[in-house]
Amino acid sequence: MIDSAVLRPDRILPRSRTTWIYLGLSLALVFVTAAILLAMGRTPICRCGTVELWHGTVMDSGNSQHLTDWYSFSHIIHGFLFYMGAWIIGRLRGKPLPVGIAFLLALGAECAWEILENTNMVIERYRATNIALDYYGDSVINSVSDIVMMSVGFWLARIWPIWLTVGVAILMEVVVGYWIRDNLTLNIIMLIHPVEAINQWQAGS
Repeated sequence: MIDSAVLRPDRILPRSRTTWIYLGLSLALVFVTAAILLAMGRTPICRCGTVELWHGTVMDSGNSQHLTDWYSFSHIIHGFLFYMGAWIIGRLRGKPLPVGIAFLLALGAECAWEILENTNMVIERYRATNIALDYYGDSVINSVSDIVMMSVGFWLARIWPIWLTVGVAILMEVVVGYWIRDNLTLNIIMLIHPVEAINQWQAGS
């Protein structure tokens, strides 16, 4: 998304044991997140007993329980935004972040969100809207998949030109918004300050 040089392309991931350190820390962070979610009472997989590669129905109890769904696109955009955030941090400190460190920060932010998103407070906040009446939190496998989707977005932003990253983000928001009447932008709005007009539109009124 941002010029790759800003994150020191000569140090994408050092070709040494530092690479393995970054990889180990990343996997450990995901593992700890999954363990925390399990301790919070999140189900490992969908209570239906199956694992679907894609679950396209939003207003049912299977939403956010399988590997991928319409909200997976939002997590790819998270990756775009976190890459941009790492670029901004580098500019503010006057010294670009090594991309390995930038990725760990992005991963930490996404893992923290997955934990926060699955607290009872946030779940109930979501369920106050018509589109999430059947939402009871993510399964652990779905949360881990969301983290993977963010990672995909981060590394795509790393190699894509800015115009392509921005264009793909806008396209995903428009297509998902049209198809399910929800997307990352609407999700944020309804989480922070619910708008009744949006709520009624999402319900199909």
